[in-house]
Amino acid sequence: MSEWSVDLPPDFAHWLALREPADVAARSVDLVDAVRRRLAGPVVVHDLGSGTGSLGRWLAPLLPGPQRWVMYDQDDDLLARARADMVDTAADGNPVTVRTRRGDLTRLTAADLAGASLVTASALLDMLTAEEIDRLVDACVGADCPALFLISVTGAVRLDPVDPLDVEVAEAFNDHQRRTVGGRTLLGPDAAHACAAAFARHGVPVTTRPSPWRLGPSDAALTAQWFTGWFDAACEQRPDLAGRARGYARRRLAEAAAGRLDVTVEHVDLLAGVG
Repeated sequence: MSEWSVDLPPDFAHWLALREPADVAARSVDLVDAVRRRLAGPVVVHDLGSGTGSLGRWLAPLLPGPQRWVMYDQDDDLLARARADMVDTAADGNPVTVRTRRGDLTRLTAADLAGASLVTASALLDMLTAEEIDRLVDACVGADCPALFLISVTGAVRLDPVDPLDVEVAEAFNDHQRRTVGGRTLLGPDAAHACAAAFARHGVPVTTRPSPWRLGPSDAALTAQWFTGWFDAACEQRPDLAGRARGYARRRLAEAAAGRLDVTVEHVDLLAGVG
């Protein structure tokens, strides 16, 4: 497979570490229960867009073993961290092993996933196009294995206390998530729905669960980092916001630093192929 052409910011590993506790708190455990009932014998998990391995560290101890994880990403350094920091014991005490694969996640085929018991991903779908999601679904269906795709943004955000600019910034951010970059038109907050519809066209059952981030005073660092990225993306999409919303951004960051800003970022988890 060729390299996935997505540019990562230099502090991406820091961002992944900062968000990991919020992802853990948000992910749907009952979908994992459904997966567990489906698995039998040695388990092979193909984890797409693994980053530093957060999903594997969370999920492997919840599943029976023995387990073999195949972790995919575009970045060798992230994959090295994922491999080094992975847990080594399954829920029933069996061993967990890992190998990594650098490659193009947008062009996976059923052959790449051959032998998989489960395909997983976290916070990945919104970075894909409609065509890429269709290819991913085709690969999962062709490999005849269930898919567990977690923490996909829906576009809904609530900040407390409320500010009149919240809605405008959220709309601009969602437009940014749907931007065309490098000839690819991303689905952003529409991705989970598109993925569910693609599985449905194959007659594959899909179950979804909400998986919101709920950020409060104890999450001040994550809230500030999330808000900065959210606001900057909105201003990139609508440059007129940058000037007239500068005071809004200062207020929000001051509220976050003081522990006076609560944020709910809605996500959805999706399980396909388990009736």
